Amino acid sequence: MLETHTPMNGRILYYSIVVALAGFLFGFDTVVISGADKQLQELWNSSNLFHGFVVMSMALWGTVIGAIFGNIPTDRLGRRPTLILIGVLYFISALGSAAVSDPYWFSFFRFIGGLGVGASTIAAPAYVSEIAPAAQRGKLVALYQFNIVLGILIAFVSNYLLQGIGENAWRWMIGVEAIPAFFYGIMVFRLPESPRWLLLHKGDRENAKQIFESIASDPNVNHDEALDALEEEARESAHGDSIFRAKYRFPVMLAFLVAFFNQASGINAVLYYAPRIMAEAGLEASSALLSSIGIGVTNMVFTLVGLNLIDKLGRKTLMYIGSFGYIVSLSLVAMAFFQNWSGLAVPLFLFIFIAAHAIGQGTVIWVFISEIFPNHLRADGQSFGSSTHWVMAALITVFLPPVLSGADNPGYVFVFFTAMMVLQLLFVHFKMPETRGVPLEELGKQMAR
Repeated sequence: MLETHTPMNGRILYYSIVVALAGFLFGFDTVVISGADKQLQELWNSSNLFHGFVVMSMALWGTVIGAIFGNIPTDRLGRRPTLILIGVLYFISALGSAAVSDPYWFSFFRFIGGLGVGASTIAAPAYVSEIAPAAQRGKLVALYQFNIVLGILIAFVSNYLLQGIGENAWRWMIGVEAIPAFFYGIMVFRLPESPRWLLLHKGDRENAKQIFESIASDPNVNHDEALDALEEEARESAHGDSIFRAKYRFPVMLAFLVAFFNQASGINAVLYYAPRIMAEAGLEASSALLSSIGIGVTNMVFTLVGLNLIDKLGRKTLMYIGSFGYIVSLSLVAMAFFQNWSGLAVPLFLFIFIAAHAIGQGTVIWVFISEIFPNHLRADGQSFGSSTHWVMAALITVFLPPVLSGADNPGYVFVFFTAMMVLQLLFVHFKMPETRGVPLEELGKQMAR
């Protein structure tokens, strides 16, 4: 059994931070487009449907493809080479999107960046969960989510600062991502491979043991026992094993519902279209962008709260907190639109919504999905959960502009999101297990039924 109550090794923390920078690029890439939203629609004179499907959501469709197939390089090439490839995709996407003057080429390069986002939601949580001690696994994997919201905040700030530099402001907004992508790619080269991947996919016990020893917090831990447990799991798993076998029905259901409800809350709709939603509530363009920065700050602060609580209170408790927060805040946003409350009502309620997301689903989702599948199927399970998440995100992003413009009142959209979060609360109460502090090998056995 792996150590469960030991101090954190400095190397593990450093490796986790470097890998989590893939999350920073994820967050930046996902939200940076919001600042260029209306400018691009006016530039290319696009209809709402064309703008939503081709211009705004193409990165999300790339993310869907990256999430569906990202398990292939993650398993075959390894966690580390896949993380390097992700950095290359982000870099190419940023430069290409900023350089083109055609909506189709723009969408093509945004699609490439989306491939990186989708693959990162598989490789990054899988890597960190496989090097982390059980007692700190939640906090270390959640560093990925913290970097996502940090990237979101920096994208909002960057958009606000660059909005007034002329008709090509959108090029700078999107192209600046190439800088962090370049430095991330350099840093990830220095990472070792996941020891669990080395043993299960390459049979390299010697190097796996060396890496385990280099990241161990307790020098007295018998790493041969951990390696023996991994090899036993590999022997017991059937050749060509699949997450869709009957014995893995429970973790598949958990991954699907956690991912589904994450997007059914409306979180990506709010992040992608924050300035547009603020404008619907009566705020001027500059104030709408400034309020978007408030969303980014709120997201980061409460993600830090979730980060510090996830290994203390557990995954399920944070989901309870988040679910209640969702229901209250989304109900208030809907009411504000129906009652025509002016001023800062909608931004304030959206801040509460973001806080609920950050402390609950935002902190939990990538941690939880990375824990509930056995080692040899972790990348496949991550891929399934991630692709569910991103299909939902893409569909919502495509249809939100025409729905917002065609609905008698935007409040109906938030009534729908509220109803979904009531269903999430029931899921958390009746179906979701607690995974806090349990070694991955034990979780793999518990989840197989």
